[in-house]
Amino acid sequence: MFVAIIAMLVFLLRGLRKGNYKLIHRLYFFVTVTIIIWMLGVIAANFVDPSNEEMLRICDAITYVGGAFAPVFSLLIALAFTLGLEKLPKKYYLFFILPVVTNLIAWTNPHHFLLYKHFSVYGGAVIFGPYIYVTGTFSYVCLLFSIYFMARYALEMKKKLITQQAVLFCLGSLIPSVVNLLATIKAFDLSIATTPLGFIATVALHGYAIYHYHMLDIKPIAMQKVLDWISDCYLVTDDRGMIIDCNRPFEKIFAQYGMTRGRRLEECVNAEDIENKTVVYNLLAAAASCRESLSVISFEQSAFMGKQKLYFMVDLTPLIVDGMLEGFVAIFKDVTKLRDGMQRLHDSQARLMEQERLASLGQMVGGLAHNLKTPIMSISGSSAAIDNLIDECVASIGDGEVTEEDYREIYFEMRDWLSKMRDACAYMSDIISAVKGQAANISADAQVDFTTDELMKRVSLLLRHELQKTSCSLEVVNQAGEEIRVHGDVNSLVQVINNLVSNAAFAMQDKGGGTIIARFAVVEGNLRITVEDRGTGIAPDVRNRLFRQMITNKGTHGTGLGVYISNTVIKAKFGGRMWAEDNPGGGAVFGLEIPPEYYSKTERIRQEASAQ
Repeated sequence: MFVAIIAMLVFLLRGLRKGNYKLIHRLYFFVTVTIIIWMLGVIAANFVDPSNEEMLRICDAITYVGGAFAPVFSLLIALAFTLGLEKLPKKYYLFFILPVVTNLIAWTNPHHFLLYKHFSVYGGAVIFGPYIYVTGTFSYVCLLFSIYFMARYALEMKKKLITQQAVLFCLGSLIPSVVNLLATIKAFDLSIATTPLGFIATVALHGYAIYHYHMLDIKPIAMQKVLDWISDCYLVTDDRGMIIDCNRPFEKIFAQYGMTRGRRLEECVNAEDIENKTVVYNLLAAAASCRESLSVISFEQSAFMGKQKLYFMVDLTPLIVDGMLEGFVAIFKDVTKLRDGMQRLHDSQARLMEQERLASLGQMVGGLAHNLKTPIMSISGSSAAIDNLIDECVASIGDGEVTEEDYREIYFEMRDWLSKMRDACAYMSDIISAVKGQAANISADAQVDFTTDELMKRVSLLLRHELQKTSCSLEVVNQAGEEIRVHGDVNSLVQVINNLVSNAAFAMQDKGGGTIIARFAVVEGNLRITVEDRGTGIAPDVRNRLFRQMITNKGTHGTGLGVYISNTVIKAKFGGRMWAEDNPGGGAVFGLEIPPEYYSKTERIRQEASAQ
């Protein structure tokens, strides 16, 4: 790749040294520069540590110089070819607005996540943001119109020289197309650098056409096959639904539905399409909506290629010329791998959450056995006392010295022992209910209403032994001024609070224990729950990676899975977020926020407030 960059630089410098180059030459030079920058970004990414996400983002942002500007330069080259432009009109500079915005968004993505919601060097783990569809649609539209202008001009020019130039451009298109196809079907173990290397042939062959056949001087065709390079599918129809053009990937997948050049979409529809919502039916429905709104319509579409089921994100764009609707362009973005990757990620997270739940439950078993021992002994002692009172009552039958008052005293004592047994049974029932909730499958999302008091009661029951063992106590502080009722999966939230309180107890045990504060407050409309300790605190290197990696401050006593899974649970099941910070008085504060749609004031509190 270094050799290729040097070769392109030499080619570029030779072209610049010749001088007397026209607008079309300058535009081609800019295309070459963008490809060089793209390759430099790929090279830099290969030398970056895969765990250094910040540097990988920077390398990815560098590649957008080529990805965003190359389609615009391609369109301008086509316009210069066909219109014979010697100077770029000022209005054409408007084409650069979106590429500039795209690069700004790429560099600032960690602040707004418009381009990537989750960035990764692995394709299956990437989650795109909404802006990717804007820049993608813009790029495809630029390429479509550039090919249209050049192809139309080529049909008008029937000369041998034009044919020779067309052959060079076909070869320049074929080589990267084959490379891209092999990379797509994974025929060989190809690196991420393979695709940009394929474009070296394009630069070389097109450059030969430029300087050997003086292509740019006589404005011949270029980039005739550009849309066959890409693995995504595209379809062009007129305003009546007549299929005007499509690329090879589209034909390979969708020709089985009868969608070929020269046919109307209505001719491809049958009763089965309407019933099963196939691509033909959905395209017709989207075209009707697009015709009314004159805006881009997006939808997800599935299709079979043999026995393999593929998924596409389809963008249907209206083609408006001089204020009139002339047709539609449909871009089919293959998201099968992305969808499969997201499903694998979801399954992996579900397994991790289940493992953490079982591990947490296993750690509590010993403490729960100790907690149950006390009420069991109380019931046993109470039953023995009642048994003794019964024996005393039976023995006193017929004894004249035993008065009615004596019997009444015995009965009162029996009732007192029975009351103690009921209290012990109620305590055991609460423990069993709490354990039963935590033993439920984590995927069984039980949406219920529960108060913060009920939440902390379960936490206290489950962690009572662990708190005693670490000489810690749990204090609940409600700064909301009133009771809060939360709507959601109570067992999942109990697991999260359990993990935070357990971590706090572990951090404080080396300091002889102390008070752990669970604080509830409403801040800017969100329910905020914090767990504060005065333990050893959080190491700076651990804090920087919390919630993003499975990392722990416990050394060999922990895995870091608990906090990582807790953050996932709060995001997925309560739409909230988690954070950690230093406690001003020493120790750490772990907090979470739940948005207003997941909690409310109880009806009882509302009525009391109204009465006051």
